[in-house]
Amino acid sequence: MYYVYILQSLKNNSLYIGYTADLKKRFKEHNNGESLATRPFRPYKLICKVVGQVFWRG
Repeated sequence: MYYVYILQSLKNNSLYIGYTADLKKRFKEHNNGESLATRPFRPYKLICKVVGQVFWRG
């Protein structure tokens, strides 16, 4: 299963869109500062997720 998700920064309200097979783990990584792209704008809240069986890159 794959997730496409949108996070909102509680620091400046910016949005981040990502995808992952393990949403719980990935969300923790964002909020723990393990992602360079999102580290400066922590903490985050999850505002949207879409669940799918197959992920396709075109």
